[in-house]
Amino acid sequence: METPFVFVVDDEPGIALLCKRLLTRAGYRVETETDPRRAIDYLKENTISLLLVDIRMPGVDGFEVIQHAQRLQPDAAMLIMTGHGTVETAIRALRQGVDGLLLKPFGQGSELIDAVKLALADSQQKHDAARTQALRPLFSVTESLLSETRREPLLDLIVSAICEHLQCMHAACYQQTDKDSQKYSLIISRGNMASQELQDLISHVDASSSPLLINANGPGDSKLKSLLTDLGLGAAILVPILRPNLRMILFAARDRNISPFHESDLELFQILARQAAAALENARLYAEQLNYVRKVEDSQKALLQAEKMATAGRLSASIAHEVNNPLQAVQNCLHLAGREDLPAEKRQEYFVLARTELERLILTVRRMLDFYRPGAAAPEKVDLAEMLQYILNLMSKQLSEANVKVELDIKGTVPEIEAVGSQIQQVFINLILNAADAMPDGGILEITARAFDNCVEILFRDHGRGIPAEQQSNIFEPFFSTKDGGTGLGLTVSYNIVTAHGGTLELLPQRGPGACFRIYLPLGGQQ
Repeated sequence: METPFVFVVDDEPGIALLCKRLLTRAGYRVETETDPRRAIDYLKENTISLLLVDIRMPGVDGFEVIQHAQRLQPDAAMLIMTGHGTVETAIRALRQGVDGLLLKPFGQGSELIDAVKLALADSQQKHDAARTQALRPLFSVTESLLSETRREPLLDLIVSAICEHLQCMHAACYQQTDKDSQKYSLIISRGNMASQELQDLISHVDASSSPLLINANGPGDSKLKSLLTDLGLGAAILVPILRPNLRMILFAARDRNISPFHESDLELFQILARQAAAALENARLYAEQLNYVRKVEDSQKALLQAEKMATAGRLSASIAHEVNNPLQAVQNCLHLAGREDLPAEKRQEYFVLARTELERLILTVRRMLDFYRPGAAAPEKVDLAEMLQYILNLMSKQLSEANVKVELDIKGTVPEIEAVGSQIQQVFINLILNAADAMPDGGILEITARAFDNCVEILFRDHGRGIPAEQQSNIFEPFFSTKDGGTGLGLTVSYNIVTAHGGTLELLPQRGPGACFRIYLPLGGQQ
């Protein structure tokens, strides 16, 4: 802790030297002055801890010196000494905020030492109380700063907090333009904070990497005070924020006609700067996380689309069959309707059949386009029983050629759910194709659907070779496949789709023969 610096002002050289000798012996740093006018000039250039001043001096009395000292160095303690102590003198001292009153003579000096200690302690207590009072509003500031994750609104909150808590009209944030440069650019401000003189102050703080408090009429570097005067300001505080990913300088200033900044203001500003740094880092990390999530979402969409196209390739024969059948029927109907010897009512019947087959074809093509279309469609009401029947009709030729018999069991009424139809369709197709692949010599696929506790349960159970126990925990991992030449993405994509709808997809062990997959889909969609 720095040794307190006592400045003694007394027009009697003997008293001044006595004070210096006694206080120096007690461990204080001491300077003396016998001319009160020169003492005021000294206070303009030098920072002190305590002013010990005689009341009665020629030209300028001690109370006037105290007035200048309180204006120039508001954080210094004030102790007056007099050989003419009266009640009026004590009252005036209290009104002027003096920290102690000492009567001459001092005897052996213990009275002087005790008075200085008490004055410093009282002054420190006042500053601590003022600091505590000033710090209380910062608790609400912390909450508001850390709750804002967008950079621009956060910077506006920071500048507003500086103006409010430091009671100043001017505030700004400057950020280093790049890591290899010492130049700082203004990113947000209150007032005109873009002059060259301010850049010189910023360069000084950047070079020292420490906060700076300047009062134009107080002690300190004359060059820095001159820069502040050129700006038309009376007081300023600059606090650097030095982080690996952030190098910034926060600025606060008061006009000339406003009271100067105190050391407590500097401490308050430093705390506010640390809060601002934490909030800005929080906003940066949030932005990075949001960007990462968007990239993951884009990757998942690409993965989903790639798996869709792979599924479409496996379904190509069934799709061609489903499209060719109604086209062939339309062609036959039109050919028959064109016969001249055909009665009118029979011709009309063929036209109706042709129209029916065309509507069937249009519905099939629309469904397949919805299935192939990339991106997430809006959720809609989906009839799962109808969807299962449609998919089985679509895949009937392929399943028949694979000698797979499907037993569909819809238990009771299955309510509609909120879902993206093309995505749920992809899950069903994947599970059906996987079941067919698991039965290379043919077999039975049992599909059961029922309503169950505000959701729909669908079971897919094949009579194939099953999944080895040691592989069951890995089947939903990307690129893990139990089939030769498999992509290992079908079950992963299916799992992600069902999960995104608020449901679950799981393998039920010991439900042989073969493998049994269970899907739960909530009626209300994503949860």
